[in-house]
Amino acid sequence: MTLDESSQSSNRAGRVVSVVIILCATITGLLVLNKVTNDPRTDDAEIFANYIGIAPLVNGPITKLNVVDNQLVKQGERLFEIDGRPYAYALARAKSDQVALAGEINDERRVIAGKVSGVDVAKASALSSEASLNRSSAAIEQAKADVSNAKAAVERANADLAYATNNLHRIEPLLAKQFVTVDQIDQARTLEITRSQETHQARAQLALAEAGLDAAKAQYAQSQATLVQSHQQVQQASHNVTTLEPLEGQVSGKQAVIDTAQYNFDNCKVDAPFDARVTNLIISQGAYATAGQQIFTLIDTRTWWAIANFRETQLRHIRPGMPAEVYVLSRPNVHYQGVVDSVGFGVTPDADLIGSFSPPGLPDVQRTLNWVHLASRFPVRVRLEAQPNEVFRLGESAVVVIRGESSLATRR
Repeated sequence: MTLDESSQSSNRAGRVVSVVIILCATITGLLVLNKVTNDPRTDDAEIFANYIGIAPLVNGPITKLNVVDNQLVKQGERLFEIDGRPYAYALARAKSDQVALAGEINDERRVIAGKVSGVDVAKASALSSEASLNRSSAAIEQAKADVSNAKAAVERANADLAYATNNLHRIEPLLAKQFVTVDQIDQARTLEITRSQETHQARAQLALAEAGLDAAKAQYAQSQATLVQSHQQVQQASHNVTTLEPLEGQVSGKQAVIDTAQYNFDNCKVDAPFDARVTNLIISQGAYATAGQQIFTLIDTRTWWAIANFRETQLRHIRPGMPAEVYVLSRPNVHYQGVVDSVGFGVTPDADLIGSFSPPGLPDVQRTLNWVHLASRFPVRVRLEAQPNEVFRLGESAVVVIRGESSLATRR
C-alpha cells in the first residue's frame, strides 16, 4: 500500500470515528433530554418542615424551663411554666364573687318570697273587705226590710189606736143613759191606753229600724273604703315585689370571669402540641415572658418535605401523587423516597418586569440570572416517606428527582 492510500484510509477512519462520536453524543444527549424531561430533577431544593413560634398567652416570669435548644420533645411534654400565683389568686377571687352572688340571689329570693306573701295577705284582706261589703249590703237590705216592717207596725198601731179612741168616744155618752156599763167604759179606756202604748212602741221600733238602716249604710260606706284601701295595698305590695333578673343576669358574667381566670391559670403551663424539636431558644429561667411574644420555635418533626423549585417548562410533567427521590447533600449516598404533595400556583413576580409592586404572601423564588430571560421557577412540595428516627434539618440543601413519566410507564 502506498503512502497516499494509507493517508486516505486514515482520513476515512477518522471521519468514521468522528461521525460515530457525534452520533453517540447526539443519542446520549437525546436520551439525557428525554430522561430529564420525563423525570424532572433539580438541585434547587431544600428540606422543609412546619414550624411554629411558641409564645405564652399570659405575662409573668418563667419559673421552670424544661427544655434546651435543639432538644427533641414529645407531644404533651412540659416546655416551661410561668409563675401562676397571680392567676390562681384571680381565679379564687372570681369563684368567691360567684359564691357571693349566689348567696345574694338566695337572700333576694327569700325577700321576694316574703313580699309575695305580703301580696297574698293583701289579697286576702281585699277578699275579706269584699265579703264585709257584701255583708254590709245585705245588712242594708235587712235594715230596709226592718224599717218597712216597723212602718207597717206603726200604721197598724195607729189604726188600732184610732179604732180604740173612736170606740171610747162613741160609748162614753151612752154611759149616762145606761146603755153601757162602767166596766165597758173602763175596758174601752184601757184598750185605748194599750193601743196608744203600742203606737209609741211601734214608732220607737220604726226609729230604731231607721237608725239601724243608717248604721248599715254607714257600715257599707266604711266597707267600701276598706275595700278600696285593700286594693291599693294589693297594688302597692305587688309593686314592691322585685325580680331576680338583675342578679341572675350577672351569673353568666361571673362565670365568664371564672372561665377567663381558669384559662389564664391553665396557660401558665405550656406543653408541646406535637412531636417537635426546639430551636432558637435564647432565654433562660427567670426571664419575664410577655403574652404574644415568641420565645423560641418548635419544628414539627412528624412530617418533612422537600421544597423543590422547578422551571415552569417542567411543571407539565409533574403531578401530585408521583413518586420522587430526594438526596440530602449532607448524606449524598442515601436517597429518600417521597411523594409529590402539590405543585405551586404562584410566586413573587419579577420586579424587573412589573416594578417594585410585590403581592404579599407568595413564595419568593429568585432567578439565577437577570440579563437572560429565564423560565420562572415554581415550588413543588414533596412529602418524604422517611422513618421518624431519621434526622433532618430544616433548610438543608437537597436534590429532587421526580419519577414521573417513567414510573407511569413502568406501572403500565
